[in-house]
Amino acid sequence: MNFRLFRLAPTLLAAGLLIAGCRDQQKTPETATEPTEKPLPKAPAFSADSAYAYVARQVAFGPRVPNSKAHVKTGDWLVREFKKYGLTVREQPFEAMAFDGKMLKSRNIVAQFNPQAARRVAIFAHWDTRPFADKDKEHKNAPLDGASDGASGVGVALEVARVLAAQPDSLQPNVGVDFILFDAEDYGHDDTSQGELTNQLEALGKDSWCLGSQYWAKNLLPAGYKAQYGILLDMVGAKNAKFSREQISRQNAFSTVAKVWDTAARIGYSDVFIFRDMGGITDDHVYTNQAGVPTIDIIDTLPFGDETFPAYHHTTQDNMSVIDRRTLKAVGQTLLQVLYGE
Repeated sequence: MNFRLFRLAPTLLAAGLLIAGCRDQQKTPETATEPTEKPLPKAPAFSADSAYAYVARQVAFGPRVPNSKAHVKTGDWLVREFKKYGLTVREQPFEAMAFDGKMLKSRNIVAQFNPQAARRVAIFAHWDTRPFADKDKEHKNAPLDGASDGASGVGVALEVARVLAAQPDSLQPNVGVDFILFDAEDYGHDDTSQGELTNQLEALGKDSWCLGSQYWAKNLLPAGYKAQYGILLDMVGAKNAKFSREQISRQNAFSTVAKVWDTAARIGYSDVFIFRDMGGITDDHVYTNQAGVPTIDIIDTLPFGDETFPAYHHTTQDNMSVIDRRTLKAVGQTLLQVLYGE
């Protein structure tokens, strides 16, 4: 997804690896006992092929830039897909001013699985694409396909929704799941790559990124929305992706960070969900946390060096060629395993 993150280019914090408690060295081999982990509950399989197809379908519409025909068609398709799986779907249309003064006709999409459940988990993503590849050396003003930055998170969410809907009542998780897709997230001003442009929102004291989540946080849908926790999926489909434990996530939902990263490690994806802490990123989770939903951000960043985001970020390279089924599987299977652990 696209984000705000980019612009902040947060500085990586010193790696803070969690220190596992050592066994008492005074115990003899006969009295020392290994700690036993509770077995993970059985979770249904996440199909990487299906998630990949969902990503490709979004990209096929064309750049999903607000005010475009491709944007409208993609939004209509997303609503139909969630309804096809029996979820309760609500649309939240809104109009927001972008940093360049354009008024963006936008809509957030909320799809609820098992809406009667009292305990709920939110899965967030953004479904729009950035209108300009401002980090691209050759095509700075071209719109993006947004295959990883946007479509991958939505693709994972759609596949999780499909899998949940396919389960009989006896094999459903013990929580309701809300898939909340934000619009107009990636139409922000990047100081490092758009210094020649004026950010009209800055003078108003407003963030030019995450316009959809900003609107949702002030106009909760459903009204009075509450969730046990939220997981934001942003840029979760690229080959060799690395997800570090982001600072705002740790500050607001540390237990969820621990749960997700530990679960990923237990099912074989510790090379993707790496045990390394990083600085804060401006993303949709900033506003969902402000709205009272303790939310973590799963986002592809570079764990070492001065650059925060991978080379494809906000360039025309963010197309289907970067999408990797194993990364989609790592994220989707981890999500399902976490949900079935509740």
